[in-house]
Amino acid sequence: MVKVGLISLAHMHGISYANALKSIPYAELVGIYDRDGQRRDKYAKEFGVKSFSDLESLLKEVDAVIICSENSLHAEYTIKSAQAGKHVLCEKPLASNLADAEKMVEVCKENNVILQTAFPIRFSTPVVRAKEIIDSGAIGEILAIAGTNHGKMPPGWFLDKELAGGGAVFDHTVHVVDIMRWYLNSEVAQVYAEVDTLLHDVDIDDAGMLTMEFENGVIATLDPCWSRPKTFPTWGDVTMKIVGTKGTLAVDAFAQTGEVFSDVVGHSQYNFWGDDADQAMVKDFIDCIVEKRPPRASGVDGMRATEVALAAYESANQVKPVKLR
Repeated sequence: MVKVGLISLAHMHGISYANALKSIPYAELVGIYDRDGQRRDKYAKEFGVKSFSDLESLLKEVDAVIICSENSLHAEYTIKSAQAGKHVLCEKPLASNLADAEKMVEVCKENNVILQTAFPIRFSTPVVRAKEIIDSGAIGEILAIAGTNHGKMPPGWFLDKELAGGGAVFDHTVHVVDIMRWYLNSEVAQVYAEVDTLLHDVDIDDAGMLTMEFENGVIATLDPCWSRPKTFPTWGDVTMKIVGTKGTLAVDAFAQTGEVFSDVVGHSQYNFWGDDADQAMVKDFIDCIVEKRPPRASGVDGMRATEVALAAYESANQVKPVKLR
């Protein structure tokens, strides 16, 4: 039995991850630590687990942790957990700056613990199937990719740059860049980006456009915006159009839905019938611990995606491309 602690529920994905843990017979959600005592006690009661008022006490009772705190606290929680010998699944973006991300990877390696980045899109059936098609050579050599990650504007600390590290460009770039890296087996060499606040009355970016060149010569674009209205049927999308020398491939990670028109809620809704990527990702984390193998999305993967998002801001500030390698 793998005993797991949940560190913070500041990020809404923590609820999904806790539910995923409860459904894995060889994993046990032991308890929750959160600096917000009211939130900690609420969810500890909801999931029927212990509420821990200090991190050290939680770490003494678990084998692994899932971190869903504000981005600025990822490094602190990861480093403390790793130094206590605990495996870590950390929400994305991995850290709010590159130095913290590098330190997280280094400390986890030194303490021989797993550091997995929470990239559930790697476990989406359409995304995985596209990877298989690409690797089979069916569309030939990839020439270009156009991606989107649109969503609704999140509330609370996501709009505080000190806690979040950035706005929509930071929040949404990392998911799709990770998939592009995975598909291409190549790193981003150069980034040019436009970043702005165009859609909401907030003090952080809510719109942007990235153009990237990979080391293997592939050109990619990405639109990572908080452009969905509150009434949109779902939170957003993850799409890619992949152009190869033998054909093109369209990928939509959340296309497994039926549309419902409801007079009760006053707008259309998506009834999702597809697979649960969060569940698959959390199970992979637990299986990695049991089987003593690397995760599908490592801390290094999280660090590389974070590096690209941060380079996008640098490019926008300098109004010129930024070279990464």
